[in-house]
Amino acid sequence: MTEKETWSMDDLINLTDEVQQDEMDFRGKTLKFQYCELTEAEEPKMKGLNDAMSEEEKMAFYQKIGSDRCLKMIEKANSKNPDGITLNVDTWNALPTTLRYQIANKILGVEGEVKENFSL
Repeated sequence: MTEKETWSMDDLINLTDEVQQDEMDFRGKTLKFQYCELTEAEEPKMKGLNDAMSEEEKMAFYQKIGSDRCLKMIEKANSKNPDGITLNVDTWNALPTTLRYQIANKILGVEGEVKENFSL
């Protein structure tokens, strides 16, 4: 039986200072990017949901939160590792939407769930 590894609190806390690098394939080429986990204080601030919002407005709200969060994670890594910058505010906002979603899913760790839920 394989022994499970256990996170220490110090290792988890250190994730907020560690620049993580990743890559993904997009249309036959590789895109490299970096990001860093956020602390609660670094999370983007947004007003809450309103019960009067339509489902479409709620979905747009959640998409904005996710996009802003990923951009903050990328910008934090860029400030810690300027030599590794491939994405920034300007390039993030100019990327094709499908690519931004794929990057965000990878950063947020939901890439596998998305593939599972949308596979044919």
